Amino acid sequence: MSKKIAIKIDVDTKRGYAEGVPNMLDIFHKHDVQASFFFSMGPDNSGKAIRRIFRKGFLSKMLRTKAPSTYGLKTMMYGTLLPPPQIVKPNPAPLLRSLQEGHACGVHCWDHVYWQDKLPHLTEEKIREHLTLACELFTEITGDKPRFCGAPGWQVTADSLKVQQEFEFDFCSDVRGYEPFYPVMEKQNFMPLQIPGTLLTMDEVLGANGINDDTIVDYWLKNCDKQWNVWTIHAEMEGLSKLFILDEFITKAKQQGFEFVLLKEGKNLPDIKKCRVYQGFLPGRAGTLALQSDPLN
Repeated sequence: MSKKIAIKIDVDTKRGYAEGVPNMLDIFHKHDVQASFFFSMGPDNSGKAIRRIFRKGFLSKMLRTKAPSTYGLKTMMYGTLLPPPQIVKPNPAPLLRSLQEGHACGVHCWDHVYWQDKLPHLTEEKIREHLTLACELFTEITGDKPRFCGAPGWQVTADSLKVQQEFEFDFCSDVRGYEPFYPVMEKQNFMPLQIPGTLLTMDEVLGANGINDDTIVDYWLKNCDKQWNVWTIHAEMEGLSKLFILDEFITKAKQQGFEFVLLKEGKNLPDIKKCRVYQGFLPGRAGTLALQSDPLN
């Protein structure tokens, strides 16, 4: 049985959406690969992320990944020196093209920076408001309800899991871990299934421990050591200045016998367990994020 890789794409910004997504679609078409897109549907407030500068590891990450050239100076001013533009509504074409070319599409959020920075302080009502805005716009554009979502920055609370449950998604991808699981948080059981990312992301490893543009693909493939692997990438990085790395990764993975599948295929894995969701740290990531515990059953 061949090992599987599901590509999860987070689309966080206007530039990533308008330029990065079409670039990625071209690469996927070239290789006959399908992926799962998570779209930020509302305003691009990327400039407000500067508030994270005092978090341990944030500044070093920005320097390692050469953030100004990676994201673009204009993007880094949205929401501060420049008004935040709407990402999807003025330009539905990248979302619609993704669907037309057979990729799976869901929602990431309404306002990425707002969710990532403020979630622990948000009420159920505010969480519900933001998810409703994202899902309603998705439906307005596509004619269908989104069947999955993924939390920005892997930021999760019991309240956010409770609200997501109301939307009856087929699965969510809010967590970092090692295999699909049913989430338990604050002693509460939640639906739907969580399908976590299993590999460290580019911004967590690039420039650290000798990993560079020439070695990162081999690093990732070496760590695709299970039957089921989820590779999370970003339209702002692997879709723009690092597009060549996306091309190289798919080429080498196919040469090594990996099969590319949609994220939803994780629902079909056998013997799915319950696991606790907890806040923890990962190398190269500033601040905490939601992690998967060992199985509870």
